[in-house]
Amino acid sequence: MSAPTGFSATQIRLHWIVFIVIVLQYVLHDSISEAWHAVERGQEIAFNPLVASHVFGGILVLALALWRIVLRLKRGAPPPPEHEPAILKLAAGATHLGLYALLILMPVSGMAAWFGRVEAAAEGHEVMRIILLALVALHVLGALYQRFVLKSDVMTRMVKPG
Repeated sequence: MSAPTGFSATQIRLHWIVFIVIVLQYVLHDSISEAWHAVERGQEIAFNPLVASHVFGGILVLALALWRIVLRLKRGAPPPPEHEPAILKLAAGATHLGLYALLILMPVSGMAAWFGRVEAAAEGHEVMRIILLALVALHVLGALYQRFVLKSDVMTRMVKPG
């Protein structure tokens, strides 16, 4: 199978939907954090739609990430620009691998913490939250570097199906 020249419309939509859901997960973090601390203190917690939104948002991220991986395995992804330095190709590959790993590990750890009351999973979830933020920042900076310094069309791939 030859590599596609761009991402499919479905791959692009999934990318941006996952991005939006992750932003919401960060916005809804305080409510789930407060609920988790109440659970740790042995307190009963009442139903909170913000907490439920965070829990279901995590499950949605997991489902969408798995869908993205299946599509990537079936359809492939466009290769990096030929003129891109090898170190940047390596950095981009490592960043994408890290992002995909966290899109799976974070919801799994969140579910283990919330539904299984696994303290270590909650602590891991918090550490991964910071790592995810750093990788997203690196991903965005890399895309901007591609666009404005290297003058490549890499950013166009995530807005226009190819």
